[in-house]
Amino acid sequence: MIIKYIIVAAALAATILSSCSEDQSSNVNPSYTNANPKVDQSVPSAEVAKNAIQVGKDYHSFANPEFIKVTHLKLDLTVDFMKKVLVGTAELNFQKVAHNATQLILDTRDLTINSVTAMGKEVNFNVANGDSFLGAALTIDVPSAVDSVLISYQTSPRASGVQWLTPEQTAGKKHPFLFTQAQAIHARSFIPLQDSPQVRMTYEATIRTPKSLLAVMSASNDPNTERDGIYEFSMPQPIPSYLIALAVGDLHFKSMGERTGVYSEKGILNAAAAEFADTESMLIATEEAFGPYSWDRYDLLILPPSFPFGGMENPRLSFITPTVIAGDKSLVSLIAHELAHSWSGNTVTNATWRDLWLNEGFTTYLTYRIMQMVYGDERFEMEAVLGRQDLQADIDSLSSKDQIMAIDLRGRDPDDVFSNIPYEKGALFLRELELKVGRKNFDQFLLNYFKKFAFKSITTDQFISYLEQALLKEHRDKLSKQRIEAWIFQSGIPEDAPVPESDAFSIVDQARDAWLAGSIQADEIDSEKWVVHQWLYFLNNMPEKLSQEQLADLDKVFALTKSKNNEIAHSWLLISVNNWYQPAFKRLHEYLTSIGRNKLVKPLYKALSLTPQGKVIAQKAFAEAKAGYHPLTVKANEGFVQ
Repeated sequence: MIIKYIIVAAALAATILSSCSEDQSSNVNPSYTNANPKVDQSVPSAEVAKNAIQVGKDYHSFANPEFIKVTHLKLDLTVDFMKKVLVGTAELNFQKVAHNATQLILDTRDLTINSVTAMGKEVNFNVANGDSFLGAALTIDVPSAVDSVLISYQTSPRASGVQWLTPEQTAGKKHPFLFTQAQAIHARSFIPLQDSPQVRMTYEATIRTPKSLLAVMSASNDPNTERDGIYEFSMPQPIPSYLIALAVGDLHFKSMGERTGVYSEKGILNAAAAEFADTESMLIATEEAFGPYSWDRYDLLILPPSFPFGGMENPRLSFITPTVIAGDKSLVSLIAHELAHSWSGNTVTNATWRDLWLNEGFTTYLTYRIMQMVYGDERFEMEAVLGRQDLQADIDSLSSKDQIMAIDLRGRDPDDVFSNIPYEKGALFLRELELKVGRKNFDQFLLNYFKKFAFKSITTDQFISYLEQALLKEHRDKLSKQRIEAWIFQSGIPEDAPVPESDAFSIVDQARDAWLAGSIQADEIDSEKWVVHQWLYFLNNMPEKLSQEQLADLDKVFALTKSKNNEIAHSWLLISVNNWYQPAFKRLHEYLTSIGRNKLVKPLYKALSLTPQGKVIAQKAFAEAKAGYHPLTVKANEGFVQ
C-alpha cells in the first residue's frame, strides 16, 4: 500500500561506486552511487536479532489454520444504507489440516453473530470477549463429517473497515457511498473469517444494493453489468483476507485500454481516465520485465476524498484516492505502485505483518522500475531521490525498533507497521542487490521468485533461505549474508547503502540557496520548466525556519497557498504551520476538511498539535471533518486534538 509521508529532509551526500562487474556497469543507472560495502562484524546473528519471535506465527489473529484452514468464502450480503450495516451470510469451506480437529476459530470485530449452521443444522459457537484492536475470537464446534459452515451475521455501523458516506459527502451529492478497507486486520470487522495474510482463499459473492447503485469488488467486475441491485462476483485465485474489498455507489466506467479501465462517480470520470491513461502501458511494460499478469483485468476505482490511503492494491480493482488527479500525470507513480502489487503482494504475499516489507519493499522497488520504463530516467531519478529523503525523515523520527524491516509487532496494532521502513528501506535493500549482481541477473532472480512463490504467503526467513540459494550462492564475491541480515534485522540504513542522485535537482538546489542567501528574489527564480517533483524538492528541503517576508515573497510569486496539486499544497501548508504563516491558514482549514488521506493530513495535525494556538486550529478542523473522515483517519489523528 501506499501510505508514505513526505516530510522535510536534508539532501543526502552521495558516495562513489568503486567497483562493479562488467554486467553491473552496463546495467547500473547513473543516478545511483554506492561504495564497496564494509561488513560490520558487530552485527548480531539473525537468531539473536529476532529476539525469540516465533517465525510464521501471526500474533494478530485468533485463527487456527494449523488445525483447520479456510479455503473458500461465499458471501451473500445486503447493503443497508439506512442502518449503515451489511446483513447476510458467510459460508466458509475449510480443510481439516489436523484430522481430529473439532473447532474452527475465526476472527471478528464488532460483528453480531445470529447463527451458525453446518449441513442445515445449528452448531455451537462462542464469541469471546473483545480485544482493543484484535477484536474477538469466534469459536465454532465442527462435527467430524463437516467441511463447511454457514454464518448468519450483521456488521456494526462503527465497523473499522467500512466507511458509509451520505449523499452530501460524495461528489455527486445525490446518492450514498460505501467502501471497505481491510488492510491490515479490518476484514474481520465486516466478515467473520481467518483474518491472517497466511490464509489464502478463493471467494464468491452476491451483493444486494439499491437499484440506483452499482457494486464492485476485488474480483471479476463486468463493466457492462446491468444496474439491477443484485451483483455477482467471483475471485478464482486464492487471496489473503485483507484483499477482499467492496464498494457501492453511483459508479460509472470508462475504458483506458484492452485490460484497463476506471470506475468513479460521473463528475470525475473523464479527468480520472485522462490522468491514468498510461495504466495499460504500465501493465504491458511490467509484464515484459517481470512476467505475465495473473489477474485478468486491471481496473481502478476512484474513491471519495475521505479514502485514508493513497491506494489499496485490491486485486483486479485497485482503490485510488482522488488526491492524485493533478491534471499533469505528476503523481501517477501511485498507480505504478498499486499495479506492481499484482506481482509483489497479491501474488507473493507476506505471511504475517512482521513481513510486510516483502510486499511493500518489493513493490516500491518495482514502482521505480515501472516509472523508469514508462517515463524515462529523469523522472525515475527524481522520484528515487524524494523516496530516499522520505526514508531518512523516518529514520530520524522513529525509534530504533521501528526502523527494522522485519519489525517486532507483538502486542501492537499492526497498523503501526506502515512507515517508510518497509517501503523505501525495503526498496533500497533490493536496489543494493541489483547494483551488486547486475540488473540482468537481478531481474532473472525476480522472475524466478514471483514464479516460485506465486499465490503463496511467505515469511522473511523463507525469503532469506531462497535468496541464499538463488542469488547468494552464485554471487558470494559480491553478496554477504551478514550484510543482508543487517538490512533486514537491524535499525537504520547500513553504511555505504546506495544513494540516488538527480541532475534535475541540482538547479533547484542552486536556486534555493541563492534565494535563501538573498542573492535573488523569488521572482528571479527561473522555475518556468520545473516539474512537480522539483517543486516538492524545493519545498521539502527548506530550512526549518523561514521569515514571514520570505514566505510572503514565495507565496506572492508562485501562489503556493492556492496550489491545486495536493502534494505541493501539503508541503507548503506544513511549512506555513511550522512558521505560523497565517495567510495560508484559511486554505489549511479547507485542506484538512476536504480530504482524509492520512499521508497528507496527519503531518499537518501533528505539527498543529505542538502549540496551543495550533491545537485550536486543529480541533476546529477535526470537529468539522470528523463525520466525513474514515475510521482509520479518525484513529490516526484524534490524539492530536485532545
